[in-house]
Amino acid sequence: MTLVRVRHQLPGLLPFLLPALLTGGGVVLPLLYLLLRALEAEPKAFFEILLRPKNLELLLNTLALLLGVLLLATLLALPLAFLTTRTDLRGKRLWATLLALPLAVPGYVGAYVLLAATGPGGVLPLPRLEGYWGAVLVLGFTTYPYLFLALRAAFLGLDPGLEEAARTLGKTPLRAFFQVTLPQLFPAFLSGALVVALHVVGDFGTVSLLRYETFSYAIYLQYNAAFDRTYAAWLALFLLLLTGGLLLLEGLLLRRLHLARSGKGLGSKGRPLSLGAFRPLAYALLLLPLVLALLFPLFALFHLASRFPAGGLVGLQEAFWHSALMALPAAFLAVGMALPIAYLRVRQPSPASQTLERLAYLGYTIPPLAFALAWIFFSLRAVPFLYGTLPLLVLVLAFHFLAEALGPVRGALYQVPRRLEEAARTLGETPTGAFFRVTFPLLWRGAVAAGALAFIGAVKELPITLLLAPMGYSTLSTRVFSYTQEAMFAEAAPFALFILLLSAAFVGVLLWSERRY
Repeated sequence: MTLVRVRHQLPGLLPFLLPALLTGGGVVLPLLYLLLRALEAEPKAFFEILLRPKNLELLLNTLALLLGVLLLATLLALPLAFLTTRTDLRGKRLWATLLALPLAVPGYVGAYVLLAATGPGGVLPLPRLEGYWGAVLVLGFTTYPYLFLALRAAFLGLDPGLEEAARTLGKTPLRAFFQVTLPQLFPAFLSGALVVALHVVGDFGTVSLLRYETFSYAIYLQYNAAFDRTYAAWLALFLLLLTGGLLLLEGLLLRRLHLARSGKGLGSKGRPLSLGAFRPLAYALLLLPLVLALLFPLFALFHLASRFPAGGLVGLQEAFWHSALMALPAAFLAVGMALPIAYLRVRQPSPASQTLERLAYLGYTIPPLAFALAWIFFSLRAVPFLYGTLPLLVLVLAFHFLAEALGPVRGALYQVPRRLEEAARTLGETPTGAFFRVTFPLLWRGAVAAGALAFIGAVKELPITLLLAPMGYSTLSTRVFSYTQEAMFAEAAPFALFILLLSAAFVGVLLWSERRY
């Protein structure tokens, strides 16, 4: 009976199925071409590439940066999540919102501020901080909110009665926290740490400006400067293997995790921990990331922008319009791609629709530089007329930010009762007709949130824009990168400030979307 029903619905589902399949193919096919490009090396060159000592150095540098950023992010996120959930701190929700705001600061803007504010002529009388420690500092303070939000949600979902029961058995508050509460937070820690790790591994702008060699930085140098495209392809594959290893590790750790109890349990609220004499220290800890990751960058940018010549505002306007011309169509296209995948996943759940959804997320988990390189090789072979054009840049940005658009659209679709479509179907409508007449008008909030997230992401995106933008096509992000590379900090300031103000909308949209869904 199920097979008969599927065959009966197939004509009506084709308008959803075909775009979803094309979207899945658009994510996977370029990666296959990247593999083919890497395998073009002759056997002698192949083993030479694999055995280069530089590969091990890049791997160790990337892993060292990853561990350093995760350690800093954890030292920030865990106590901040505890303070905003389990203590008698006033204004916990306001503090939680403020502590998420550093998400609005792109890593390369943070690197630019660090370079511009230190060293000779900087706002701070400090030596210029570059290399490993500069990259750890910038990436740690700009990515910790991912871990903070995950841990805070976990704290709110746990039953404080578990910790209280441990204390009645004679354990001290500290031992009860480490032996009972902390293990319950491990799944949330893994999910937040994975997001941080993917951002660190795929980061290009921060490490390149701070002169710290990782896989992403080496890929750009090999492709753009050394013209060794085969080695660049292999470095991209190494980067993909590293991100795949992180995803596999997270899955294995979660699979082997056995918790006696998790979730809300009885839902007892528990008594908030009194901060007492530690209250000033708690407020200092709360203010630390806000000052270093948000207030100081804003102050430094306004200070540097005051030196910017008035005639340069024409360049700022041009860069903004260039950013909008690529980001707006990319956002619309990302939402259009997300609709059929979300519909099939929610209304027609099956292994096939689940696979399509995972492919959509694959485009986001792939490091941007590797994804852009894959599309370069694919377009040069399959559609050479698209190479170096604005449509190709828009298409790749849409594929990359499809995952960000998919979440709000899918969440909105879950909110629309299925019976509305079923009623339309009984009146003779096809699945497609019922969707566009009944369901689609009710998805506008989710679609707006999805489009805004994709738009802001496209405006901030640096490596994809650098590699795929048409010749001479400069955007806000590429202007910041190019000026900072030449140590022209005053010239870069207005472009970085504009990105920061636009990116602040990302956090607003995120919080608005969570409140709605």
